[in-house]
Amino acid sequence: MTVTVKVIGPHAYAAGFSERALSVPDPTTAGQLLARVGLADRPSIVTRNGKAVSAHDALTEGDRVVISPIYSGG
Repeated sequence: MTVTVKVIGPHAYAAGFSERALSVPDPTTAGQLLARVGLADRPSIVTRNGKAVSAHDALTEGDRVVISPIYSGG
């Protein structure tokens, strides 16, 4: 299946891209996707089609996944 992955901030440097369509096996979870793009060991917020997901949530064909580092401040 194909999902679109957008990587934000310093995570883009670690992953080596900022946005691309990736072909992944079906089923693939958000956590497996993080590992595939080399970000499994970095604290991240992952959204699928605009809603936050956990590492155990499965992705589906055509999903748009955004991976962002956790920011804090005020």
